[in-house]
Amino acid sequence: MSLLAAEASVQLTNALEKLIDSGIQLGERVLGALIIFVIGKFLVNWLNRLFARILEKRKVDPSIQTFLKSMVNILLLIMLILAVIGKLGIELTGFAALLASAGVAIGMALSGNLQNFAGGLIILLFRPYKIGDFIDASTGASGTVKEIQIFHTILITPDNKMIYVPNGPMSSGVITNYSKLDTRRIEWNFGVDYGEDFTKVEKVLRTIIADEKRILKTPAPFIELGELAASSVNIKVRVWVNSADYWDVFFYINQVVYATFNKEGINFPFPQLTVHQAKD
Repeated sequence: MSLLAAEASVQLTNALEKLIDSGIQLGERVLGALIIFVIGKFLVNWLNRLFARILEKRKVDPSIQTFLKSMVNILLLIMLILAVIGKLGIELTGFAALLASAGVAIGMALSGNLQNFAGGLIILLFRPYKIGDFIDASTGASGTVKEIQIFHTILITPDNKMIYVPNGPMSSGVITNYSKLDTRRIEWNFGVDYGEDFTKVEKVLRTIIADEKRILKTPAPFIELGELAASSVNIKVRVWVNSADYWDVFFYINQVVYATFNKEGINFPFPQLTVHQAKD
């Protein structure tokens, strides 16, 4: 009995020693992986900033900058994750085999992102828009382009909301770019009462337009009688301005026309109905 007890004691001691050694090794791996993660995260951030400075120094287009910075950041993070996994003692070959065995499921899960990545490349290649452009997308989103990342385009709406739009639909859908061209046409329909002198109304409108320096002389302003509506005579006015002046000129001319028409005695119409009573 004493011999069996001694052997059991030795086996228990060996097992405890192995358990302690395994625990120490595991702790060392976890501590090493943690150190690698902390230092690696610092290096990733530093390399991202360095890469951004290089792009800015070389005056790379801002749209391409955001795409490249997003892609480099993801690649660096993948490298960091692989380094941490390797330090933990997980065989990368086994890890790769596991990913390969689940390739179909992963491919299906990432198919949308792969389309978005390809869409981002198409956007940068054909450049339907760039950072700073105001666009309307067929997805229903509209705003000023803030960033073009590898999977998403970030828009800032006029009321300062941030929208992330997948690059796939952006590259294959309809995009209306309001900032692409240098000039834009503004159009108004000013209604006046029936009986107003069209020649007088036209003269007043041409004077207002001539006094506004932001309205371009070429193409020449267009003023014609556009429509004889149910309760108004509608005067159609078209002018060209620099794209940056579009809304300022639009609202300003509305104010000036309202004030000037009142001053000149030109009446604005309002819906009215004439009722004729039949005689018995």
